[in-house]
Amino acid sequence: MSSSSPAMPGAILPGRGGIGGALSDAFWRKPGLLLFLMLTPPLLWLGVIYLGSLFALLIQSFFSIDEFSGMVVREFTLKTYGELLRPSNLDIIIRTVTMAGMVTIASAIIAFPIAYYAARYAKGRWKAVFYLGVMLPLWSSYLVKVYAWKLILAKEGILTWVFDKLHLTFLIDGWLALPVVGGNSLSLSTTGTFLVFVYVWLPFMILPMQAALERVPGNLLEASADLGASPGQTFRNVLLPLALPGVIAGSIFTFSLTLGDYIIPQIIGTSHLFIGMAVYAHQGTAGNIPLAAAFTVVPVVIMGIYLWLAKRAGAFNAL
Repeated sequence: MSSSSPAMPGAILPGRGGIGGALSDAFWRKPGLLLFLMLTPPLLWLGVIYLGSLFALLIQSFFSIDEFSGMVVREFTLKTYGELLRPSNLDIIIRTVTMAGMVTIASAIIAFPIAYYAARYAKGRWKAVFYLGVMLPLWSSYLVKVYAWKLILAKEGILTWVFDKLHLTFLIDGWLALPVVGGNSLSLSTTGTFLVFVYVWLPFMILPMQAALERVPGNLLEASADLGASPGQTFRNVLLPLALPGVIAGSIFTFSLTLGDYIIPQIIGTSHLFIGMAVYAHQGTAGNIPLAAAFTVVPVVIMGIYLWLAKRAGAFNAL
């Protein structure tokens, strides 16, 4: 009979003792302890760095600036929020929300056929090509893409050259480039800002929409056709309602990213301010930290309401 005997279940094998073995045994017996240790660092980061900074920002928005000394008066007041209702500041908020809404609608219109083709027809290698084509722009530098578009939209850029060859220059000379600064150039127009916003944020609309369309059963579309529905009726009554959570999920990204961006309007666009530019200006050159904080609270509140409505529509299921 051999002197060695099989290890009993639950016994600690030789060489597995010490601190490592004790920790492994403790984690096995108390899985909640392991979960707690794994979640503590990210929760601390989220609570202290992210939520803490938002809370500090909210407090700053209830302070005001002394008009004579230019110093921050650390007393609770709603004076700063009252400044947001001034015509100039209210115009900035309306302009930003309008641009975010237009970018979201345009992205949804462009993304839907792309996402539908990927969900229904792309298989194997072609699906990999689809994901590569959608994700590839996200791998390049944000600033490089914006400055590349500035060159494309410039008065001497390739887009103007193509329009000139097609004898469509009147589009740029007319309504397409309005309003402009310093000549008829899309790189100095609201239209150019809109085009760059759509290009940069389009992948964030395509991917959630494609995921939602893949969940739509194909037999529902076939049943709709068998019952005599036209393609338009099938789209309105079957496909769009089932894909709507994906559309709303994508709109969360496009709307929120446009709402807070300040780089694209600053590099490509007119002198009209957006919320992000106003925040940058007031906390930098103007030195009005409370007003900058109040401007920052506006998109936070808007997105809070938007996310609540999106959750009720089931948009998070498509993320």
